[in-house]
Amino acid sequence: MLVALSGLPGVGKTTIARELARVAGAVHLRIDSIEQTLRNAGLSVATEGYLVAYAVAEDNLRAGRVVIADCVNPVPATRDAWRALAERSDCKVLEVEVVCSEPREHRRRIESRVADLSGHTMPTWSEVLQHDYQPWTHARLVVDTAQKSTADCVAAIASAMRANA
Repeated sequence: MLVALSGLPGVGKTTIARELARVAGAVHLRIDSIEQTLRNAGLSVATEGYLVAYAVAEDNLRAGRVVIADCVNPVPATRDAWRALAERSDCKVLEVEVVCSEPREHRRRIESRVADLSGHTMPTWSEVLQHDYQPWTHARLVVDTAQKSTADCVAAIASAMRANA
């Protein structure tokens, strides 16, 4: 199964993805890690991080692993690509939008975050607000980190994974 997380920076995707990968014994693919590694190697990054992630995810899905894709996944093109990848890999896909419905809390998280990747520059609140994050046009599971704990969000996603297996 492919679990494709999406959501603006600072909503809690990576925290959820790490814990979900731990409890599910899944592969955690973090776009930020891929993109920052490419930048640290002196490369310019546009879509390359997603392209690398799609390839690594496909290899792992074909090997029978559960993959947790941790990315902003902001536009229909990236969302469609994850679904197409799951179809090519003959596996199920669970799309999850992670949100933080309380703007003050979301802003606090953005402004207090510390980079955990060498060289990674964290986005400012202004940059998050200007991010091109397009509305969803199809069904997905929505988890709200302002309303639920990480454990509750992980439990909700794990439950949906079992229901869609």
